[in-house]
Formats: sequence, structure tokens, C-alpha cells
Amino acid sequence: MAQLASTGLDVFPLCLGGNVFGWTADDDASFAVLDAYVDAGGNFIDSADSYSAFAPGNVGGESETAIGKWLASRGNRERVIVATKVGKKPGLEGLAPDTIRTAAEESLARLQTDYIDLYYAHVDDADTPLEESLAVFDELVREGKVRHVAASNYEAPRLAEALAVSDREGLARYAVVQPHYSLVERGEYEGELMDLCVAEGLACVPYWGLARGFLTGKYRPGGPDVDSPRAGAAGAYLEDERNVELLGVLDEVAAVHGTTAAAVSLAWLRARPGVVAPLASARTPEQLAELLPMAELTLTQDELERLSDNRGS
Repeated sequence: MAQLASTGLDVFPLCLGGNVFGWTADDDASFAVLDAYVDAGGNFIDSADSYSAFAPGNVGGESETAIGKWLASRGNRERVIVATKVGKKPGLEGLAPDTIRTAAEESLARLQTDYIDLYYAHVDDADTPLEESLAVFDELVREGKVRHVAASNYEAPRLAEALAVSDREGLARYAVVQPHYSLVERGEYEGELMDLCVAEGLACVPYWGLARGFLTGKYRPGGPDVDSPRAGAAGAYLEDERNVELLGVLDEVAAVHGTTAAAVSLAWLRARPGVVAPLASARTPEQLAELLPMAELTLTQDELERLSDNRGS
């Protein structure tokens, strides 16, 4: 386990993404993945009220609903750390106080719980003063409906401003940051945001840590088609020769450790400054099995440098 910065929460080194639940994984498939994750020692599950509104026939909240059914059926709520987000669900966009309050109550109902362990602002809202958003987050914390608050998709200057507002006004402070970050997407986190997280003691829980599946090694030049709704976005990484070369380095490092390219990619992330638990999703227990070895995998300094140097931006 690893401590999620100032929250004091002990979390499994792999955060299980819930974006596929209620989308490409129905209830039975979702329950199978969740059971396998917990059986392996996992306890950190990520969702959002907007998952999966973009899928045909969905309206948002499907992921939370699936997780809530699973929590209720397994009776394990106190043993699981649940993270969800507000700000992108159709009809509840933004971070106005009334929006946050309404969204939180709806998420609690779908999750079939009376508290959310980690509640993210899903995306910054420049139209709402930080003081107003943070004040209602603070109210939810004081009411016991939220344990800790966090920020996703924030740029460093805006995050620094939010932290300053919380400190000045005595409000709940963002403790965790969720940026887009992987071996092939490094610009958003590395630099100002990473430096701020380290300086302020914030935990980083990066999403798309496997680059939409590209870093699992399933996508190769001239390789077979992959049955995935993300295949187009993942396959696009093959257009950059540096990414193709990176697959070779991942293969070599994985072979040394007798593990998977996915586990190596996530272990590299976990070794980065500020990162506590990379986020990744799986539609089946078999896919999850490719990810889980990262929890016990420690890469050498030479391996970390080889991976870092092979893809610089």
C-alpha cells in the first residue's frame, strides 16, 4: 500500500479506472473485474458522474451505478476507497456551488453510500470563482459526505491559486491531482505541475497511463486489428517512430522481469515524482491480470532512465 499524500488514506499502487463500467463492461463483467481487483489486494476505485454519457443510450452516471450495485452486493464499502468527479456530466457541467451540491447528492445515491472518499473537480471552471467552488467542497467535507477533495485537468497556475485560496480562507484543500500522463504523454504533468505537486505535497494519480492501451504492447506496426473502442486513438501512436522504438524497450525490460509491457509502463509512472497510484482500467479479469504485476514491480534506475530517455515529450 501507499499513502495518498496528506489524506492519510492507504491505497493500492494501481487505481482501478471505472470508465468502462456501464459502457464496454456490463454489470456482470464489471463485477468480475472489481472482484478480481479486490481479491488481488486492490482498494482504490475511480469513477465520475459523467461516465459514460458519451456512449449511445447513456446519460452519465452508469459507472457510478455499477460500482454502487457492486458495493451493496459485496458489503465491502468500508474496505474500498471510492473516488468520483463532478463538472462534466451533461446538465451538471461546471463547478457552480449548486451544481456541485446537486451532483454530489446524485453520486452518493448512485454509489449507494453516504460518503465519497475522494471527490474531484473533473475540470477547471473559469466562470466560477474558486472561492465559491471550494466553499461548497468544504461544506461537503464538514458534513461528512466527502472525505477529501481533489483536482483533475488543472494547469499549475490555476491549481496554485486554488491552494492559496483554501489556505487563506481555511477551506478544504485539494490533496490529489489527476492529470493526463504516460510514457508517451509527458508534457501536461512534467514541469510546473510536477514541481507544484512535489512542493505542496500533493499526490498524483495520472489517467490514461497506458495511452489508451498503446502501452500494453497490443498495437504493433502491421499487427492485427485490436477489438477496442479506443483502437483508433491508441493505434495513432504508431505514427511516431519514437513510440515504436519505445515498445521495443518495454519488451526488453518486461522480459527481464518476466512481466508485461503494461506492468512496466505503470511501474515507470509510479516511480515518477509525486505519483502515488497510476490509474488504469480493464474490461475483463484477463486484462486486469496484465496490469496487477506493477504493484510488486520495482524497476532499476538504469531501466527507468532508458524508458525516460527513449521518449522525451
